[in-house]
Amino acid sequence: MPSFILKNLRHKNKSLLTFVLLLIIAGCGNAQTDGANHAKGQNSGISDPALINYGVVKAHPHDTTAFTEGFLVHDGKLYESTGSPADLTQTKSLIGVVDLATGKMEVKAELDRSKYFGEGIAILKDRLYQLTYVSKVGFVYDVKTFRQVDDFTFESKEGWGLTTDGTHLIMSDGTSKLTYLHPGTFKTEKTITVQDPDGPVENLNELEFIKGYLYANVYTTNTIVKIDPSSGKVVGKLDLTSLEQDAKSKKPDALELNGIAFDSTAGKVYVTGKLWPNIYEIKFSY
Repeated sequence: MPSFILKNLRHKNKSLLTFVLLLIIAGCGNAQTDGANHAKGQNSGISDPALINYGVVKAHPHDTTAFTEGFLVHDGKLYESTGSPADLTQTKSLIGVVDLATGKMEVKAELDRSKYFGEGIAILKDRLYQLTYVSKVGFVYDVKTFRQVDDFTFESKEGWGLTTDGTHLIMSDGTSKLTYLHPGTFKTEKTITVQDPDGPVENLNELEFIKGYLYANVYTTNTIVKIDPSSGKVVGKLDLTSLEQDAKSKKPDALELNGIAFDSTAGKVYVTGKLWPNIYEIKFSY
């Protein structure tokens, strides 16, 4: 404490001295906190991600038995893959094309739910790739006939989301890590760690590649993060809480947000969630 303060307090009462001391201590504490926060931001080198504003263009129906794990648009068609938790007997591990007018899926492939739990999907050239949850196995289909043409294994402990940048398959595994796989050998070519100012962003789930950026659902939240793939930094966030609230107002047992699909030809983005009654077409600056 500076000496001049003590000098001026010699003839004041004890309670006033105590009060001033508390103010000084509090001020020092705030200064330390501010300094720590400044150092944290300085050390991370990552700016706070911008909140991305969005608008809802239209709500389409969605199959409320669909436990959504993968979501994408290819050649104007909306594809969905689903999982099949043991405690939700109405669910199946499917891949199919969704009719936006009815929400119904035209099933193209089904996994044996006693063996596999379907996860994310991606389409690259003439192949559709599908992950499974804990089996460490993926499947490859001819995108026109849906005949299974190959299978593969991956190093990650679990398979979650899948997308492509046009060259690689990019997968999430429930951690902060995204893994780039060669689509022919399925070998890991590189990994990136996704970070924001608070550190690594865990629970990355369903993925989509939009205009040079990766978008990822964060499991159990209403957040989709926008990721710069060159650095792994989160540069933007979508908060879709209002959509979750709308879904649950119509179907109280609807689960978490999971699913983002980009129609690059029409410039449309679709989002949904597990057991949600709607697919939402949203608009934002990407």
